[in-house]
Amino acid sequence: MRGDGLLNHDLMPGEKGPQDACGVFGVWAPGEEVSKLTYFGLYALQHRGQESAGIAVSDGGNITVYKDMGLVSQVFNEASLESLRGHVAIGHTRYSTTGASVWENAQPTFRSTATGHIALGHNGNITNTPELRVRLRELSEASGELPLGDQIQMSSDTDVLTSLIAAHPDLSIEEAAKLELPQVRGAFSLVFMDDDALYGARDPQGIRPLVLGRLETGWVLASETAALDIVGAAFVREVEPGELITIDEQGLRSQRFADADPKGCLFEYVYLARPDTTIAGRGVQASRVEIGRRLAIEHPVDADLVIPVPESGRYGAIGYAQESGIPFAEGLVKNAYVGRTFIEPSQTIRQLGIRLKLNPLRDVIAGKKLVVVDDSIVRGNTQRALVRMLREAGALEIHVRISSPPVKWPCFYGIDFATRAELIANGLTIDEICNSIGADSLGYVSLDELVDATTIPAERLCRACFDGVYPVQIPDPQVMSTQVLEGIERRVVASNKTAATVLNKKQDERS
Repeated sequence: MRGDGLLNHDLMPGEKGPQDACGVFGVWAPGEEVSKLTYFGLYALQHRGQESAGIAVSDGGNITVYKDMGLVSQVFNEASLESLRGHVAIGHTRYSTTGASVWENAQPTFRSTATGHIALGHNGNITNTPELRVRLRELSEASGELPLGDQIQMSSDTDVLTSLIAAHPDLSIEEAAKLELPQVRGAFSLVFMDDDALYGARDPQGIRPLVLGRLETGWVLASETAALDIVGAAFVREVEPGELITIDEQGLRSQRFADADPKGCLFEYVYLARPDTTIAGRGVQASRVEIGRRLAIEHPVDADLVIPVPESGRYGAIGYAQESGIPFAEGLVKNAYVGRTFIEPSQTIRQLGIRLKLNPLRDVIAGKKLVVVDDSIVRGNTQRALVRMLREAGALEIHVRISSPPVKWPCFYGIDFATRAELIANGLTIDEICNSIGADSLGYVSLDELVDATTIPAERLCRACFDGVYPVQIPDPQVMSTQVLEGIERRVVASNKTAATVLNKKQDERS
């Protein structure tokens, strides 16, 4: 799921690749159509989550939340956006990493408080949710009432966090957030709002991205700079790790709830972020081309053409071709209109496999020795089908090059790769993986070269999916899945069945 091509790892019906974190967007702009600004901001962040989308808007007295399952363009229309009027809004596009993919877990979440209302959108994954759940119950018992009425049935970490901030009748939302955020562990980039103000916060490690932009009439918070561009906001800066930002009629103010210990996600450079996004002052596209150049130096090969796997391998392939001198060519055509679908493929279509979304240009690849560049291998099923398809189209040799190191460890900070048992690199050597996918050779860029290509010091990056070093402690990683809730404290075993997607009719959630 990336902005330069929908679901580039979902190339085979039923095959699940690495699923992205969520996308968040917030805007405070009196006099502007904040719901439409948020809609377009979410459009720019669609690659970060395609299961559900939602927008919350406040007019100063009430917060209205509108959310549903599906893509941004499926959830909203002109009429629904016109009904969302106010001066402050937040939006969210979701891929579930905790909690099932159902309407109840779509965001923004909403709670009433003693002083008003709160709506919240979250990108990341909180690793100590069971502890926060206990804290929430203690706060509720101490105050004599539950913030959710007479039940606590939350199945996402975001629900728990929203309820915690809402559980302080004697504090403002800003004060409650400053009190509770230091208790939260894991990855969280937040946009949230009360009736009057917009807030943004980023975990002390800054694992997931969050940026601040300026409009003529207000301010914007977003997961990526590409979302600022689409609404005409000027980039101001990244929200700092451990920072809480408040924006209201008195302007913008910043305060710290924790000391910064930067550990930005390395996989943002490889796969998650749009190529037209800027991280730490450098365009992601430039980093990906540089990774491809380094890949060519580390793993040269005698070949006729370098071709990308659309769209995930495009910039790595460009860099590989530039460094190696081997011509770059488009050898695969992607159906741009095959995106996320709720229709289960028939057995006949399933047997066609990757051809539903990719088809080879036979005239280009027949009789050629190919370098095929992609960003990662997770289970290996997609690459196996791809190699078979290219051979059937007449390729003489197929040399697969991957612009990231082997993914050996699951992510607990907002990316759903797979369980460790499902990761092909966890149990096989590179030669064995090469044999498994049927390639003539296989080469991965090294971790050191990947880090160097980002220009960010290694100690300021989270590399856990590649080296198993987790910057924030996680509970029992051998048995814990990224879907740690579903009730609460539920442990998911390695077989880890995917929760069924439930479709729900559009609903309004009003205060």
